[in-house]
Amino acid sequence: MQINDRDRVALFIDGANLYSAARTLNFDIDYKRLLELFRGKANVVRAFYYTALIESEEYSPIRPLIDWLDYNGYTLVTKPTKEFTDREGRRRIKGNMDIELAIDMMELAEHIDHAFLFSGDGDFRSVVEAVQRKGVRVSVISSLRTSPPMVADELRREADEFIELSTLMPEIERVHTGPRPPRRGAPTPAPAEAAEEGYYDEGEEEEFEDVGEAQVLPSRQNR
Repeated sequence: MQINDRDRVALFIDGANLYSAARTLNFDIDYKRLLELFRGKANVVRAFYYTALIESEEYSPIRPLIDWLDYNGYTLVTKPTKEFTDREGRRRIKGNMDIELAIDMMELAEHIDHAFLFSGDGDFRSVVEAVQRKGVRVSVISSLRTSPPMVADELRREADEFIELSTLMPEIERVHTGPRPPRRGAPTPAPAEAAEEGYYDEGEEEEFEDVGEAQVLPSRQNR
């Protein structure tokens, strides 16, 4: 990872995409360690975290993480998911944060030297190219070691540097010191000490069958 210690940097984290990549690589991200890693190498101007929230849920398993990030150096960007029924009568949700991330990256471009995009979504290729024209170096963090690769080829080629997520694992992996929170079934609130340490991982996607931007919700009786 090439960083000048005098660089002004910003992190743009596509929450759902990064969670899926880490889950496929079989590790959980410790967001406290992640932010400390970059703060130790450069001047972090902003660390954005983007995720869509299901407002109809009584309890969201991602809420402890969101609350912790909000109080510990991250700028949270959220919006409600949209729920609809497809032609086959299946309930689906859709929560795309691409526009919000792209706008923030463009607006911040004049104030930073280096942007780190935690996503493999090929839709970001155009905004990466746009901020590069403003003189900003862009590094993309995702994975080629998953099957299929999490990073789109066009995005990887556009980036000034591609960083394989698994190579950062020793520095950002969550170290489990006790029982892990259940990933399926009815969620239970995270212990206070886990939330305070930033150890509660984003489990929102575990509740749905991944079908891209739109996701299939399980039937209510199974929730």
